[in-house]
Amino acid sequence: MLTLQVESGIFLRDIRELFAEFDPEELGEQMHAFIRELYPICRSITGEGVRETLRRMQQLVPLEIREVPSGTPVFDWVVPNEWNIRDAYVKSGTGKRIIDFQKSNLHVVSYSVPFRGKLRLSELMQHLHSLPDRPDWIPYRTSYYKESWGFCLAHRELLQLVDEEYEVCIDSTLQPGSLTYGEYVIPGSSEVEVLISTHICHPSLCNDNLSGIVVAMQWANHLRQLANRRYTYRFLFVPGTIGAITWLAHNESHAMQRIRHGLVLSGVGDARGLSYKKSRRGTAEIDRILVHLLRHSEEDHAILDFSPYGYDERQYCSPGFNLAVGRLSRSIHGTFPQYHTSADNLDFVEPRALERALRICLMVTRTVESNRTMINTNPRCEPQLGRRGLYRAIGGQADSGAAEMAMLWVLNLSDGANSLLDIAERANMPFAAVEKAAHVLEQHGLLVEKADGYST
Repeated sequence: MLTLQVESGIFLRDIRELFAEFDPEELGEQMHAFIRELYPICRSITGEGVRETLRRMQQLVPLEIREVPSGTPVFDWVVPNEWNIRDAYVKSGTGKRIIDFQKSNLHVVSYSVPFRGKLRLSELMQHLHSLPDRPDWIPYRTSYYKESWGFCLAHRELLQLVDEEYEVCIDSTLQPGSLTYGEYVIPGSSEVEVLISTHICHPSLCNDNLSGIVVAMQWANHLRQLANRRYTYRFLFVPGTIGAITWLAHNESHAMQRIRHGLVLSGVGDARGLSYKKSRRGTAEIDRILVHLLRHSEEDHAILDFSPYGYDERQYCSPGFNLAVGRLSRSIHGTFPQYHTSADNLDFVEPRALERALRICLMVTRTVESNRTMINTNPRCEPQLGRRGLYRAIGGQADSGAAEMAMLWVLNLSDGANSLLDIAERANMPFAAVEKAAHVLEQHGLLVEKADGYST
C-alpha cells in the first residue's frame, strides 16, 4: 500500500495564498483566448490536428506527447489507422463550392475516406447530414470505425440544392500511423495519484471539449506553483474512448496501484450550473468531495448517479478497474440543442463559466490535499478556548460565530475516527471552514494528526 507523508499545514498556506492571488476576470479571459486559438483546428481521434493542438498546449504546459502505433491491441479494441484531411468540397454545376471544408471543418464527417467523383443529387443526398429542427446549424458527425464518407451542412442550405450533377472531393488519407495523446505529471511527496482526464478529439466545438482542455491546463499550471504537494497529479489529454482505453491498456497495473482519486472534465464552459456525475463506486472520497463542494458553493448544480454512458469516466470506471473517477460538467452531453453542432461556438462558452469551473477544481485540490484525521489532545470536556484567544472577547452573544462553531465541531469529532471531510459533512459546514479551524487548533496544541491520518 502506498502511503502519504508530508509536514502538515504547509500546503494549505500555499493554496490559501494562491486563492488570494486568484483574478477571476483575468483567468476567464485567458482561458477563453486559448479556446479561440484552438478553435479552427480540425481534430479527430488521430491525426495532425491532435498533434498541432498538443504542440500549442506545450507552449503553456510542459506535457509529453505520446504516440501509439496503429494496429496496437488495446484490450478488446485496436488502435485505428490515422486519419488526416487537407481539403473537401461539393461544387455545383457552375463550379461554386456550396459545401466547403475550408469554411468549417464540421462540414466533413470525421474519418471520411478519400473520394472524388461526380454525383447526381439523389446519390449525393445519401451522404449529406443536416438538422431540420435547427436549419441554420451544421451538425457534427463521425464515422470512426466504419469506412464511409459524408458531408454536413445547414438544413436551409440543403433545401436549396437542385437536381444537377455535383463535383465531390474529399482529399483525406486513412492509413497506418499512430494515436496521439498528451500526458503531464506533477510529482508530489507520494506516488499516490490524482487523475485528471479530458478528451481532445473534437474539431471546432468549444464547450465539447475545448472548455475541458483549457480548464485542465490552467488547473495544472496552478498546481505546479504549489510547494509540498501530497499527491502526484496526472493530467491526460486523450482522444475520447479509444484514447482512455489505450492509456489504461498500457498502464493497467499503474492505474490500479496508484490512482486514488480522479476527475473527467467535459463541457464546463457554458452558462448552465455545474453537474457532477459520481464514480461507479458512488461513495468514493472524490464523490463526497464534489457533492460537498457544490452544495456549499454559489453554483446552481446537479448531482448525477453513475451510468455506463458518457465520456471517459466509463472507461476508468469499467468493472475491471473501478477507479474512483467522476465527471465534472455543466450542460450534459446530448441534453442541450447546441451539442455536436456549429452552435457550440465561441459565443456559447463564457469566460466567467470557465473561471468558476476552475475555482471548483482548485477547491477539489485543497480538499483532497488537506483531508486529514485529527485527534483532540484535550478530549475530557471542552478546552478553555477563551484564554487561548480563540473566542471573541465578549461572550454570551446569540450567534457564537461560524469560526467558533467550526472549532467546536472539530474538537468534538476529532477522535481519530473522523476525517475533516467527515466533520464538515456532519456539521453541514464548508470544508474550508473546518480545515481552517483544525489548522488553528493544531497551532495551539489542541489537535494532533493521527498517524497515517491522510486518506489514501
